[in-house]
Amino acid sequence: MVEVRLRAVRVDLQSNTPVLLLQETEGEGRTLPIFIGTPEAAAIAYALQGVAMPRPMTHDLIRDLLTSLEVSVERIVITELRSSTYFAELQLRRGGERSVVSSRPSDAVAVAVRTGSPLYVADDLMDSEGILLAIEPSDDDEDESPDELVGQFRQFLDSIKPEDFSG
Repeated sequence: MVEVRLRAVRVDLQSNTPVLLLQETEGEGRTLPIFIGTPEAAAIAYALQGVAMPRPMTHDLIRDLLTSLEVSVERIVITELRSSTYFAELQLRRGGERSVVSSRPSDAVAVAVRTGSPLYVADDLMDSEGILLAIEPSDDDEDESPDELVGQFRQFLDSIKPEDFSG
């Protein structure tokens, strides 16, 4: 497995779709881009910014349920790409017992951001789908500020129309 970090959540200008950029923490710096839905992208951006909602969002609820059941998220693994769809899993631990729960990558990353869990990509997936991207580092080599991410999504949400979702 290749350890990655959430490098950015951006909007692809060509398709006007949010994309996760998961960059390996060591090695060549390959990045796995995963296109995700707007609600999931907003959920991740809100968590990065630490926005407190009046009522828990779904991923907050998942975190709270896991905590109340004394289950920890050991890691998130993006496992495979099948028929143009990425698959992920949450690897959980409760005491000495381990379990694995299948997930969409966007939901898994949203949970990871809320729980501080490490992110991984399967070796063969990173080998086949990882790309080298020229991502401009900021002054302190950290991701964009949460305010910038949320601003990007607000701008994206303001620009979409119902016709954009028609088949």
